[in-house]
Amino acid sequence: MATAKSIKVDVYNMQGEVLETKLTLKGEVFNIDVHEQAIYNAIRVQMSNSRQATAKTKKRDEVSGGGKKPWRQKGTGRARAGSTRSPLFTGGGTVFGPTGEQNYKIKQNKKEHDLALKSALSYVAHEKDRLRVLDELKMNETKTKELVKVLNNIKAQDKVTVIYDTEDEHVLHSARNISNLKIMSARDINVYDLLNAKTVVLTKGAVKLIEEALA
Repeated sequence: MATAKSIKVDVYNMQGEVLETKLTLKGEVFNIDVHEQAIYNAIRVQMSNSRQATAKTKKRDEVSGGGKKPWRQKGTGRARAGSTRSPLFTGGGTVFGPTGEQNYKIKQNKKEHDLALKSALSYVAHEKDRLRVLDELKMNETKTKELVKVLNNIKAQDKVTVIYDTEDEHVLHSARNISNLKIMSARDINVYDLLNAKTVVLTKGAVKLIEEALA
């Protein structure tokens, strides 16, 4: 199997200026053939594992009432009934409803999960104007409008996923009030947030960490 070719992308500073030196992205991470089934499986695993499974209905021994026999056993012409807690009655218990103990957890092996991540990264890298690489992302104070300004400078709009390498407290706090922004460490990237974003912003350091983990 031929080795995927590396690709070069522009690097921006926080003022939105394109730096002279381009960044080379490893082909085996950012330029592979997209494996749609691996992506589907990864998203299904993530969505299933995020379910809280708190839905619950009451069984016939949990609903109120029903202590008295609703009518006598014989002679009424109606079917015999012992309790209004029966699922046949309005307000009765539910048959085979959720118990609150459902387990929706499913797994994906690491090899396929890595393939899904590389497929998602490759897809984003080849979509026009979808990937942005920042030289660094650091702030001296917590100001939401300053972070918004940075995103506008690099034309990262609508749904944005920002992936950083080094945690900056001011950046994280500034991002709290931006509703369309998802920010995470390079070690926490996932297929859903990569593909759900209209623009993916990576710091140079994040690119390095991702390539070290997946290449």
